[in-house]
Amino acid sequence: MTAVAGRIRAIPSWQLTLGLALLALGFLVAAQMAAEGPRVRYTSQERTPLVETVQDLQAQQDQLKQQVLDLRSAIQKLEAAGEGGAVVTQQLNSQLQDARIAAGLVAMTGPGLVIQLSDSTQPVPADGNEQDYLVSGNDVLTVVNQVWAAGAEGVSINGERITVSTAVVDIGGSVVVNGAYVAAPYQISAIGPATMFDTLTHQQGFVDFVRSRGEAFGIGVSYATPDHVDLPAYAGSMNLRYGVAAPSASPSAGTN
Repeated sequence: MTAVAGRIRAIPSWQLTLGLALLALGFLVAAQMAAEGPRVRYTSQERTPLVETVQDLQAQQDQLKQQVLDLRSAIQKLEAAGEGGAVVTQQLNSQLQDARIAAGLVAMTGPGLVIQLSDSTQPVPADGNEQDYLVSGNDVLTVVNQVWAAGAEGVSINGERITVSTAVVDIGGSVVVNGAYVAAPYQISAIGPATMFDTLTHQQGFVDFVRSRGEAFGIGVSYATPDHVDLPAYAGSMNLRYGVAAPSASPSAGTN
């Protein structure tokens, strides 16, 4: 015991202090490592599920983005198809409206010509025929035909629209148009080009009419070229009992 104490006393005090310090440091390092072990294990255990969750969410987001892109593409295609369908519908409506106008089923307005036929004011000779001095249905029909030939797009007689089924019938003293009685003076109103009256006066049929009826019997023939001529729509009905639309020919019909 005395020998051990002597050895202790023989160790310098600084070495003893250093040893105690190193021993304390070793305990601290060991304690820290013991504390870090569970933490590292916890982090490693939890990292994998979190990464998998993030990857799943990212995949779902990518799918949703693709669905959005697909829907936008589908909408654009539908919009394009709708625009095309609207254009076709508009074209068909325009063609239908043109057909209705040509058939006289729609009221029209535009520049044109009005020709008035009135009974003669000349005295009827003793040997003359009174009917020759009155405007007849044939006179009205002649002028209507000449107006069509001059480029008219629509014609009416005293407010009765002329259609493909219109008949002008002379019943003596008055004229029946579309089943309606009309009396002199007769106004033949037509919509057409500004050159219509000039064209009319150069047509032999109209010239002959003026000479044979106006100059010979005094039938009054007057005219006006207003900026706006109004034509009413045909007010009657068109009942087709026998005719039907012919089937359209196939594009490949007649070809081999």
